[in-house]
Amino acid sequence: MENEKFPKEVVSIAWILVLGAVLPMLDSTIVNIAVNDLANVFSASFTVTQWVVTGYVLALGIAVPFSGWLMQKYDGKGVYMGALGLFLLASLLAGLSWDIQSLIAFRVLQGFASGIIIPTLTALIAQVAGENLGRLMSVVGIPVVFGPIIGPVIGGFILQHLQWEWLFFVNLPIGIIALLIAQWKLPKFEAMNKSAKLDWLGIMLLALLSGMFILGITEIRTENVHVTGILAFIISFVSLISYLFYARKRKDQALIPLDLFKSKNFSASFLSLFLAGFATNGPMLLFPLFFQNVFDLNVITAALWLIPQGVGMLVVRPMVGTLTDKYGARLVVLPSIAITIIGTLPFAFFDADTAQWIIWVVLFIRGMGVGGITIPVMSDSFVGLQKSQVPAASIATRIIQNVGAASGSAILATVVSNALLQETTINHFAHAYHVGFVTSLIFMVLSIIPALYLTNKLEQSN
Repeated sequence: MENEKFPKEVVSIAWILVLGAVLPMLDSTIVNIAVNDLANVFSASFTVTQWVVTGYVLALGIAVPFSGWLMQKYDGKGVYMGALGLFLLASLLAGLSWDIQSLIAFRVLQGFASGIIIPTLTALIAQVAGENLGRLMSVVGIPVVFGPIIGPVIGGFILQHLQWEWLFFVNLPIGIIALLIAQWKLPKFEAMNKSAKLDWLGIMLLALLSGMFILGITEIRTENVHVTGILAFIISFVSLISYLFYARKRKDQALIPLDLFKSKNFSASFLSLFLAGFATNGPMLLFPLFFQNVFDLNVITAALWLIPQGVGMLVVRPMVGTLTDKYGARLVVLPSIAITIIGTLPFAFFDADTAQWIIWVVLFIRGMGVGGITIPVMSDSFVGLQKSQVPAASIATRIIQNVGAASGSAILATVVSNALLQETTINHFAHAYHVGFVTSLIFMVLSIIPALYLTNKLEQSN
């Protein structure tokens, strides 16, 4: 009887944790559909407003090392509830924002809290799962899978019927319920290492490196080179050099040890995750804007048009792990890149006269491609590493994935904004987005190079 009861208790803990995690996953996509509206509300340019999305994603990556440190040093239940409480506070403040700068700041705070919630949830479930880890991880994966699908739809519904503030206020009732249930039902998780230390300098250097790099992108213009952009790139470069010297001195104690890059698989995965994050996440920002501005769709319809892409990702997800285990990451990722290119290339030619069903089919194809990239690359990053290197590799891959995603959004937003400055008619307006999609395709093609160095199990068996 105990053996039958134990999984039930563990599954209930997983559902309690997932209830709180649903909100951060939705918030990663719910605002994408609102970029146009927010730009109008705050009288801000597209390049500035995209930081509402980019800042959130970038903060997700920066928060990753904090999650591991907090879990070691403090009670896991307290860490989870504290991060969820911070997320709700940031949601409240975001809804009360008085200008675009304050909204971006509160979105960064939201993203930081989200970056602690998701890894903490995974770690807590791993602690209680035992032999049921696979079953419970499938439960945890529910918001990950459905967030990108229903997030824009919820965002579109809110914008159609409520004020923009409710994009953030909607988190409050659900989050408060999740906090109350967690306080009531969630057991304590004792700290594993109260003497654990955090690499503050390493985090600061990596945050400066990625943040200033993205700021430099958004501040550089094709016609007028801004001093702010040049200064941001200089700070980013100095941060990179400083981190390399720092990590060389700290060796295994560095946040991302340089020894990890001695592994061919890790190096290939690291670069693949950056390029894939760029090439897949950037267009996610452009699609709803493209549909609204070129096809003159309202926000709900534009959000519904994104569903085929999410369904495509959902269809391939169950097969990806099995295929990766059988054939290796390379033989899964390369076809997925090809499918993603096939599903993105037509957008470089679509205009207001393109039939709706064609767009939906192409988006479904693109979703199938995108869904087959990240999981195999993530798993391949650990191949050949020593057991002691796995935690650092996990942190590094999560950080670079989010930095790549944030960079993609920023670069494509900048490219499209520059093109829009010279466009006047609807057809020329569409051309500006075409330039953005072509830019994403260039990086998608580049991602083929590191993918060639991922594991090929058929090659190993011969």
